[in-house]
Amino acid sequence: MRPAPTANTAHNVADPFDRIRFDAALKGATAVIAANAAMTEQGSRVPQANVDALRATGFFRLVQPVEFGGWEQDFEILADAIQRLARACPSTAWACGLQAAHQWLVASFPIEAQRDVWDADPAALICGSYAPAAKAAPAAGGYRLTGRWSFASGCDISQWAVCAALIAGEEGAPLRPAFLLVPASDYRIDDDWHVIGLAGTGSKTLLLDDAFVPAHRLLFFADTTAGTTPGARHYRHNPTYTVPMLANIASCLASTAVGAAAGALENFVETTSGRVTRGAVAGGAAKMAEFPTIQIRVAEAAAAVDAAREILLRDLRRRAETARAGRLATVEERIESRRGQAFAVKLAVSATEALNASTGGQGLSTANPIQRAWRDANAVGRHISFNWDAVGSMYGQLALGLEPKGQY
Repeated sequence: MRPAPTANTAHNVADPFDRIRFDAALKGATAVIAANAAMTEQGSRVPQANVDALRATGFFRLVQPVEFGGWEQDFEILADAIQRLARACPSTAWACGLQAAHQWLVASFPIEAQRDVWDADPAALICGSYAPAAKAAPAAGGYRLTGRWSFASGCDISQWAVCAALIAGEEGAPLRPAFLLVPASDYRIDDDWHVIGLAGTGSKTLLLDDAFVPAHRLLFFADTTAGTTPGARHYRHNPTYTVPMLANIASCLASTAVGAAAGALENFVETTSGRVTRGAVAGGAAKMAEFPTIQIRVAEAAAAVDAAREILLRDLRRRAETARAGRLATVEERIESRRGQAFAVKLAVSATEALNASTGGQGLSTANPIQRAWRDANAVGRHISFNWDAVGSMYGQLALGLEPKGQY
């Protein structure tokens, strides 16, 4: 049982988290989202109907602080929910999963920034662009931002954005990457997201022109990766806010690939079980389920999905247990999480590759959910966080006694 928060509870809601009720509600929302999957992809953004369906379940409140109406749950629950959503629509799972995870990220900022976001709207959604796209210009009481921030998934449905920038320190000191919170009124959206994978995420570019950001809306990247943020101190009653960001949020993104592969497997088994070949001179009118090669592809995909899911959820549990034990995650533990995320995505991509290659001519149709899952899982694999060569070599460096190079 989680201890009650000691901070101001003006935004608290009466309903405690009920896993059984939430799972049932999410199942209903997933049916809506599955029906909208083609429309989501064609529209290059998550439709409002999907957002409304998820909001009704409490999905966006899962890791939000109780102080502002959330449920303060562990990321294992959020990652599991994202995997279930991704079976139906990976684009919605990616974009809305990030929106849910960003409730936790906002909770890492100083409490004044959290009030800026949630006092006016406890249900506000927040997109983000993590690559430092510009140097923040110092200004009286804060900073000014000008530039382009790309890959802001779900920006069309957001009221705020987290934009990464470089912050100057003492003269001669290196620039420090940080996140800065800006309201939607301070940026424009460049409709430049026209892609073949995760097309419905609406990961467009934000344009800022001399936007002012108060100093209290700044969060240093190093604090988020170490678990030593202002929010972690404010919410000391719940150690979940001391878990390193890259252990938590990157696992949500990886969960999209795992869920996409799981959905492809379900669809493949369902459609192949009764499918009979046609049009071939040799092997025509044969039951595909009886082909040993098809049976092996199903087994490979099932094993890959199962292993990927277990790795992700296991590592999230380990990081949560470490936090509850009252200590910060070590470098070794942080890199373990990064290894697990990248390898889970690698497994998910291999599963969709095996299934998609076995669909034959029917798999060429854009209406076939297996090819959509294949494209979406591959798109997840393109994310820099899951580049196996980069993450794998980082872990190898650690294991071999070298200084690890990379983000962890």
